Amino acid sequence: MSPNDVYQDPLNSRYASNEMKYLFSPRNRFSTWRQLWIWLAQSEKELGLDISDEAIQQMQAHQVIQDEEFAVAAEEEKKRRHDVMAHVHTYGLKAPAAAGIIHWGATSCYCTDNADLIFLRDGLDILLPKLATVIEKLSTFAKEYKDLPCLAYTHLQPAQLTTTGKRACLWIQDLLMDLRNIERAREDLRFRGVKGTTGTQASFLQIFSGDHSKVEKLDELVTQKAGFESAFIISSQTYSRKIDGDVLNALGSFGATCERIGQDIRHLAAFKELEEPFESMQIGSSAMAYKRNPMRSERLCSLGRKLQNLPKDAMDTYAAQWFERTLDDSAIRRICIPQAYLCADASLILLNNISSGMVVYPAVIAKRVAAELPFMATENIIMALVARGVSRQEAHEQIRVLSHEAGAEVKQHGRDNDLLERIKRTSFFEPIIPQLDELLRPETFVGR
Repeated sequence: MSPNDVYQDPLNSRYASNEMKYLFSPRNRFSTWRQLWIWLAQSEKELGLDISDEAIQQMQAHQVIQDEEFAVAAEEEKKRRHDVMAHVHTYGLKAPAAAGIIHWGATSCYCTDNADLIFLRDGLDILLPKLATVIEKLSTFAKEYKDLPCLAYTHLQPAQLTTTGKRACLWIQDLLMDLRNIERAREDLRFRGVKGTTGTQASFLQIFSGDHSKVEKLDELVTQKAGFESAFIISSQTYSRKIDGDVLNALGSFGATCERIGQDIRHLAAFKELEEPFESMQIGSSAMAYKRNPMRSERLCSLGRKLQNLPKDAMDTYAAQWFERTLDDSAIRRICIPQAYLCADASLILLNNISSGMVVYPAVIAKRVAAELPFMATENIIMALVARGVSRQEAHEQIRVLSHEAGAEVKQHGRDNDLLERIKRTSFFEPIIPQLDELLRPETFVGR
């Protein structure tokens, strides 16, 4: 059957990076299992168990699973209905001197759970530099446009001016929170280590004839070989599924940030104030050739929405575990953990692309500011009148009446905002007419 005849996950076929796709690939998964078996055998040998140099050498020579071995493992799994034992058998065929000691004392979760913790760690190590790069690029953008006044929006209605750079700082601050959350999740990760079938290390205590110190040392050696500073002291058959929830919550929160930023950019594109990069041969619409749709930001929103919903899978799975472990955690984790990482990776690819080439249109921004500025300047005008001895309440009433009249011109007749002309024609405002231009300078409305 052709690959084109079966469903393909778009995260894999369209959106995520090769390095993230490889991390969760079958080859990397099963090769990591083999590496874990090597570390276990090496450590057991170091502590005095009878494992030959030849066994270790054969295991190391075949650590990366080859294409033809997948079929062997699949056939064995059909018979055994057990994926780990199928791969123990397949590995033993390639390393016959080690066949009798592969997986010695271990339970299936020694492979599966420790491998998953390695993937969680290495996946975050892929994501963190990409997120830091996006923050750096947006920081450059914010500095470049820090003093370009633009309309702010509350309730999606024009509000007191901000600047284009200041708005980008809203995004940066949220991304910095995501960076902190993901770093914290990365730093909190520990190894499961060698804990046996229910977390008591009973099988290893038996192997080492009751020597507790050797069991503890075995746990330390394998943990160190895997590149972790420490292992969980307490585990059941698995590491606590709450770990998955903590990691996916950090990624899900980042997904919400992605949707938030994407929506802002889409609105600004609709206002024609800002656009994401648009390539020379890019087609915006199959029918409307003039269109420049913000498709990257739309995809960012879509992926961010998916990502922020995946943590519930992890939390539901944690809550549903009984006592030392139930296998209803398996299938859902095979889906939601890789999806979360690939989703976050794809979102960062988009954010990187968007932040590398956002196009700002200062003339459009200035035009939109000018259309709303007369209304926003009313408070400045009132304060200027009060400074010249005019009653604040009387000034407020005069401005209110003229503002409503000008608003009617704009909304009912589609005309330009003529509030300033009305002010200039009204004798009440004569004391501040000479300073009106100064009161209307956009730069004076953006605060600090």
